Amino acid sequence: MSQSPKTIRVEIPADVPVIYANFAVINHSPSEIVIDLAQLLPNVPQARVQARVVLTPLNAKALYQALGENLAKYEARFGEIKQPPGPEGPGGLIWRVAPE
Repeated sequence: MSQSPKTIRVEIPADVPVIYANFAVINHSPSEIVIDLAQLLPNVPQARVQARVVLTPLNAKALYQALGENLAKYEARFGEIKQPPGPEGPGGLIWRVAPE
């Protein structure tokens, strides 16, 4: 007999901070994935970190899968998201993974 998935109620307070990020640095250790979300402004050579998210590898993989599913639904509804080529590859400096 299989159990039906539990519904989790999520409360989002009206005063929860909203973070805008157009740049991220992602690092990892054996036990965690660290995502620093930042704003990169035109003509400013330094990005300012707005938030840090620390996940277990298992939760990071679940987030990765959920983002993939949501992006697929978004593109099915609104069309393909095209990444402009940049000097560091697709997307330019928008999202960066820290070197190993």
